[in-house]
Amino acid sequence: MSPAESFPLFHPAGVRRAFASDDSTRRFAKVAQLEPGSRVLVLGCGPDGQAALLLARELGCSVVAADTDEALLAPLRERVRTQGLADRLEVRRVSLDALGLPEGAFNGILIQGQVLYPLRPTLAGMRALLAKRGRLGLTFPARVGRFAPKATLDFWERRVGAPLLLPRELLQTLEGAGYEPESAETLHDTELDMLYRDIEASLAAAPAGPQAAGLRQELALHRESNGKASVSYAFVVGRRKEPGEKPPASRDRG
Repeated sequence: MSPAESFPLFHPAGVRRAFASDDSTRRFAKVAQLEPGSRVLVLGCGPDGQAALLLARELGCSVVAADTDEALLAPLRERVRTQGLADRLEVRRVSLDALGLPEGAFNGILIQGQVLYPLRPTLAGMRALLAKRGRLGLTFPARVGRFAPKATLDFWERRVGAPLLLPRELLQTLEGAGYEPESAETLHDTELDMLYRDIEASLAAAPAGPQAAGLRQELALHRESNGKASVSYAFVVGRRKEPGEKPPASRDRG
């Protein structure tokens, strides 16, 4: 799975990511029906690896925490050692071009607050790594609200290589890619504004560079929205579905 040149979308390493709270991780674990011994991949785990630590410590999952930069992983390796979790949590450096992970090995895959690949390659590549009935939880930008300025939509289409989708359309895309769509949530305006404030403060202290150019433009467009965003970040969850699988039973009993 080869990411396009603009991927992964840049996110400052020191800024907490969207959907990376302990509560968000626990919600994913509940939807994914994770239990002791469940094998979980936390991809793009970042330097704190909080989700990976929680899944290993609280739920007893067998976790692979993976990222692309050894400098980010070194602090996490130390936390794993000091918390005595080395038997349940493997910290691994990977290349996004070739993850080098076994197919069908994971009961859950969690990608919090980072956009590592275009949407469809993400769905295809992660599905191959999931065991039967395994769940994928991933973050991706989405349209919200009834109106979006053309400049904003054009920017995001250039950035992700396709028109932005509404959350329900993201779930429909999951279904078309071999998943049973299960849940979707987006950052509301206050959460999104807090995220952007943290990012802006981080970028102000960092030297300007081409890596952050897209994120700076994203921030500028957000400021123009006057607190009412037309694009936010979504977190969607889907279960790997097998060919010929019958749809789930009606919840309203017909």
